[in-house]
Amino acid sequence: MKRIKKGLMIGTLVIVSTFFVAFKSDFFEVAKQVEIYTTLFKELNLYYIDEINPAALTEKAINEMLNDLDPYTRYYDEQGVEEVKINSSGEYSGIGAESRYYDQKLVIAEIYEGYSAEKEGIKVGDQIIKIDDVLVADFNGNQITTLLKGVPGSSVKLVVKRQDKTLNFTVKREKIIVDPVPHYQMVTPEIGYIAFDRFNNKASSSVKSAFVDLKEKGMNKLILDLRGNPGGLLNEAINITNFFVPKNEVVVSTKAKLKKWSEVYKTKYEPIDLEIPIVVLINGRSASASEIVAGSLQDLDRAVILGERSFGKGLVQRYRNLTYGTKLKLTISKYFTPSGRNIQELDYTHRDGDSIPKFDTENRNAFKTKNGRTVYDGGGIAPDIIIERPKVTQSTEALLKSDAIFNFASTYYHDHPSIAGPEAFVLEESQYKDFLSFLNKGENNFKTNAEKKFETAFELSQEENLSTGIETSYQELKKQLEAQKIEELNKNKEAIKSLLSDEIINRYYYKKGEYQNDIVFSEFIKEAISVLENENQYRSILKK
Repeated sequence: MKRIKKGLMIGTLVIVSTFFVAFKSDFFEVAKQVEIYTTLFKELNLYYIDEINPAALTEKAINEMLNDLDPYTRYYDEQGVEEVKINSSGEYSGIGAESRYYDQKLVIAEIYEGYSAEKEGIKVGDQIIKIDDVLVADFNGNQITTLLKGVPGSSVKLVVKRQDKTLNFTVKREKIIVDPVPHYQMVTPEIGYIAFDRFNNKASSSVKSAFVDLKEKGMNKLILDLRGNPGGLLNEAINITNFFVPKNEVVVSTKAKLKKWSEVYKTKYEPIDLEIPIVVLINGRSASASEIVAGSLQDLDRAVILGERSFGKGLVQRYRNLTYGTKLKLTISKYFTPSGRNIQELDYTHRDGDSIPKFDTENRNAFKTKNGRTVYDGGGIAPDIIIERPKVTQSTEALLKSDAIFNFASTYYHDHPSIAGPEAFVLEESQYKDFLSFLNKGENNFKTNAEKKFETAFELSQEENLSTGIETSYQELKKQLEAQKIEELNKNKEAIKSLLSDEIINRYYYKKGEYQNDIVFSEFIKEAISVLENENQYRSILKK
């Protein structure tokens, strides 16, 4: 017996010693690298011939380091931390407009209906030249947007460029509440529709409020629209799922390096409706918390999922406080739906430089839903009913990354004092052709990779005095490339027309108008209504 105890003690000591040595080794390596960086930074700051910006240099070094991990692990300076708080709370004090900074320009990207910016006449597409006494051109970064925020009741003076006019505004700051449910309504006498576009800390309460209101109006079937919802707070996703599934049901589990961060999340409350038929809409921009809601309702056979395969973000992040009010958001675990599947699309663990492999779609693992239906891991949530659309071409991807659609909508708005109501507006074929003509003006950063490389090659030939005699050929080939680019766009014509329609409608009827138009014309909505109106089809899908 003593021999056994002695053996166990020796074995334990070996394990502890090995762990200690490994931990000590890791700690030494970390300390070593930090010391190298500190001494290097000190030498730069003391002896480099020009003045350096310590904060900018450090932030760049941090971001370059994190870029080798995954796109969700990020560093936030003091200002970034404030943005995180706003995004999670859904509240801040400002003018009621969303702005974006690019190409050293600050442009109004969206107006929130009913707030100061709208009341004072500021429009989407307006370029802000000056904020109080500060010229935007003097800034180099999107920190300039913080000057629009401030104490509720205070005013800010703006100088704005609108087409060829310069306008002056004085706008009062006020408390802005960003509603995660931009629209809900009855779409038939029995079917209700709720769209929510973010999971901030008001998401579950807003969805519940909309649900109760629709029930009072006669709703006994529901369309829950998660298209374009990038996710957010995990607890809000669990709460929303809880509305429709019983208490103590597993919604999601996480597996982390640290055991304390590996958890199983169950519903905590009594549901509000266990019987109502639900169709959940998703697309390629439905991610993270959206996929938790869609995936759990699918695994529990509580809803029919309709649309396109979701984004595929099966990684969980948590914020860690750093010194001087900064934060680190880092990936700490992977999440798994109730059936046990992880739906992460890109395999960052095995990245090779800029090349990030996708999880093997041919050898995915099969799992079973509560009713025994087969579902698979990797590559997002696959809908029960797929809405087929043409594959997005490289030209269309380049278009979506440009500001062409945004700029065309701004021009259209100023040329057309009014349009049909949101339930009736349709982008005509002639207007689509006007858009293609607009693209040919070449002022919208709309260039494919092929065009960029072609231009770079010609510029290099000029620098090396090798361009003599090829100017004419270059211009002809450039025109051919541009023509081919437009032809490639036509393969995604309907999707582009839909985006143009949304952007134009938003100028006149705000975000709510986009949803009102979509409810009338979207094939997603039409198919969802059809499924909900056919009880046999709905139930047969969930019992397969």
